[in-house]
Amino acid sequence: MSVLPIEAPARPVERAKPTGMGRILDREAPLAYLLMFPGLFILALFMAYPFGLGVYLSMTDKYVGFANYDFIGFDNFRYLFQDTIFQRTVRNTFVYSFFTVPFKLVLGMGLALVLNNHFHFSRFMRAGLLLPWIVPTAISSLAWLMLYDSVLSPFSILFKNWGLIDSNINFLGSQYNAMAALCLANVWRGVPFFAVSILAGLQAVPPDLHEAAALDGASAWRRFRDVTLPVIRNIVLISTLFSVIWTFADFQLVYVLTKGGPANSTHVFGTYAYQLMGFSDLGTAAAVSVSMFPILAVFAVVLLRYVRAED
Repeated sequence: MSVLPIEAPARPVERAKPTGMGRILDREAPLAYLLMFPGLFILALFMAYPFGLGVYLSMTDKYVGFANYDFIGFDNFRYLFQDTIFQRTVRNTFVYSFFTVPFKLVLGMGLALVLNNHFHFSRFMRAGLLLPWIVPTAISSLAWLMLYDSVLSPFSILFKNWGLIDSNINFLGSQYNAMAALCLANVWRGVPFFAVSILAGLQAVPPDLHEAAALDGASAWRRFRDVTLPVIRNIVLISTLFSVIWTFADFQLVYVLTKGGPANSTHVFGTYAYQLMGFSDLGTAAAVSVSMFPILAVFAVVLLRYVRAED
């Protein structure tokens, strides 16, 4: 009987310890900062620097074409608080934003609930839903400008054929008509964003929850309120936040349709700042733009704190 020799266990191969830069990259914290640096650099270059420059210019009497200017503190802001056009601009921006966003939310949610079902051409309709959102704003604004034409407006022609009006509607000729026209165009453009965002959230709702609620005798409204809405709540809130920010900062639609007119009655922050830039008053224009930040910051903080508190 032969005896097999017992081999000694092999020694584990020791890993060579990294040195120099390898030792730094082997640690998670330095590697994380290194990977974050390109994104932070881009944010600092294209967001932090322009914002800081805008805040600085808002505290100067800088004019375009003049090299010399002085630091004047908050004089530009004090001037704006007494400026009747700026006061009207603030009111218009609040009306423009907080009147259109609820309509966009309700219509977008309704479309999302409809498109969440499977029916003929549902995929085609989902793709077509994005059309108002993906078309460049300047082009869609020109289309609305033709729809609001004081002579050849299809709306006026249609309403006259129905016997609702006797003469053409001057959509952009008065303050209230122009603001209503701007709000309608903004709602048309913003509904797809809510619809697509909420539709993505609806895809994450487990069908089993709806089936269980239906077996318990819950109505369609109860299933939406108690099953669907809690799942998509954060998506709805974040979408609302983004929509308010984009509507507050809107420029192209208002500028193409009214340019702030008639008689400066439909200005929002963006168009009024641009008009002041046309007068070469860079300091005051920067002050108008910076004035949006505290309002949006407060709204964002309140909404995000509510989201985190609910979580």
